[in-house]
Amino acid sequence: MDISFSNGRSGSGPATWGQQAIWDVVNRLTPADRPRYNITTASPVDPGVPVQTTLDALRDLLHLHDSLHTRLHPDESGTGLRQTVDPDGLLTVHTRHCDDDPTELATAGSALHRRLAADPFDSATDWPLRVGLVIADGLVRHITLVLSHTAVDGSGMGRVIQDLTELALGATPESVRAERSPQQPLEEAEFQRSERGRRRDANARAHVLRKLRLGPPRLFPPTTAESAPFPNALLDSPALFRAVDLVATAHRASSSSVLLAAACTMTAELSGSPDVVIQVIVSNRFLPGLTDAVSVIASDGMFHLPNAAGDFGETVRRTQAAAIATYRHAYYERRLLDGEIDRLTAEGVPLADRSCIFNDTRDLLPATLATAPVPSSEPLDRARERTTLTWPTEFDPRPGLSYALDALQTGDALQLAMTADPAVLPRPAMARFLLGIENLVVGEAEALAGAAEAVAVPAG
Repeated sequence: MDISFSNGRSGSGPATWGQQAIWDVVNRLTPADRPRYNITTASPVDPGVPVQTTLDALRDLLHLHDSLHTRLHPDESGTGLRQTVDPDGLLTVHTRHCDDDPTELATAGSALHRRLAADPFDSATDWPLRVGLVIADGLVRHITLVLSHTAVDGSGMGRVIQDLTELALGATPESVRAERSPQQPLEEAEFQRSERGRRRDANARAHVLRKLRLGPPRLFPPTTAESAPFPNALLDSPALFRAVDLVATAHRASSSSVLLAAACTMTAELSGSPDVVIQVIVSNRFLPGLTDAVSVIASDGMFHLPNAAGDFGETVRRTQAAAIATYRHAYYERRLLDGEIDRLTAEGVPLADRSCIFNDTRDLLPATLATAPVPSSEPLDRARERTTLTWPTEFDPRPGLSYALDALQTGDALQLAMTADPAVLPRPAMARFLLGIENLVVGEAEALAGAAEAVAVPAG
C-alpha cells in the first residue's frame, strides 16, 4: 500500500549540524549495526481508526514536516553533506491483516515492528520514514513508526506522534502549522551559517573546551580486559518517581538536575574522583524556532561538577546552576569541535574523561500520549519495597564508554536504564550505582519531609 505525496515544499542546501553529526556516527558503523540508531515507536490503536483516515493523516504529516521527505548525500567535495527536500513521491505503508483478537493483534504488531526496525536506511535514496499498520475489520488497530536518526531525535519523534494523532482526529497541516510554526531543517541550516549562528557555534565550542581542560583526564582506572558484551540493567522504582519531584521542589531545581546530581555523586563514589565530567544529552528545544521542530537537534553538553561527593542537597543546587550553562552551550558544529579536540590531543593537552553519558528521556512523549501518573499517598519506604532491578539484555562493546544512563518513565515508576563496560563497572557495581541513586533521592525526600513535620508540630 502506497501513499502518493505531492505539492510539498522542496529545496536543497547544506545539512544541519545535527544531520551531519548523526550521519557521521551511523556511517562509521557496519550495515548490521546501523539499525540500532533507528528511532522507533509502536502502539496499539484502540478502539481503532479507519484505514483511509490513517493514510490521509500520514500524507498530511509529510506536508507538515520536511524532514520526513528529505534525503542526505555527500556534497561535491565529498567531505560535507547536503540535504534535498523532495516535493513529491511515494511512501510505502506496510500492512498486515488479522482477526480482531487482542492476542493476534499484539503478535502481528510486534512482528511487524521488529521487521521494519531491523533494517538500516539509505539516506541518499530512501525517505527516512517507515510505517507499519495492523488492520482488522477495516480499522487500524496497531501502528509502527520507524524513522532514521538523521531525520529526528527523541523529542522530534514525540512531536511526530502528537501531530499524527491530531491530524487523525481532524486537524489540518495548516492549523497545526499556524499553532506551532515548526522550523524546517533547511531554515535551521540557513541560521547555522549566518553570522549569528557561527557566533553561537564558536561560543559553545569554546565553553566545551574549557570544561574539557578543567575535568579529570580519567575517572575510572584503565583496564586491559578483553572486550565483552556490555550488560544492561534496569531499575524500576515507584519511590524514585515520587521522591525526585519532592527533592526538586524543595531545592528549586529541575527533576532532571536531581537525577544528574545523584549520578554525579555515585560516579564520584565508585570512581574515587571528587570531580566528575558527564556528557549530558541536551534536546536544544529551548532555542527559538526549534521547540516544535521535527528534526535531529539534540547534542552532547559537557557537564563538569567539582566536589560531587558532598552534601546531597547542596550538590543538587550546584548541579542545577551548572546544568543551565551546559544546556546553553550544547548547540554547535560537531565536526569542528572534534577537530579541535584532535588537535589538542595531538599537542599533548590533557582533556577530561568523556566516557560517561546521562540522558533524561522522560519528556520525549507528548503529554496526551504518555501514561498518566497514578497519584499515591503510599509512604516512600513502602513504595521502595516494590523496587526491582533486572538485567534485560546485553549490547556489543562500545569503545570509549564507561557507562550510559537513561532516565525513563512508566505510569507510576521512574526507570533508570544503565549500560556499562563490565571491565570498568561489573554488575555488582552497576547495581550499587543504580540503587545508590535511589537511596540518595528517596533519602533526601524523607529527610525533607521529616524536617517539615518537625516544624509543623509544636514541641510539647
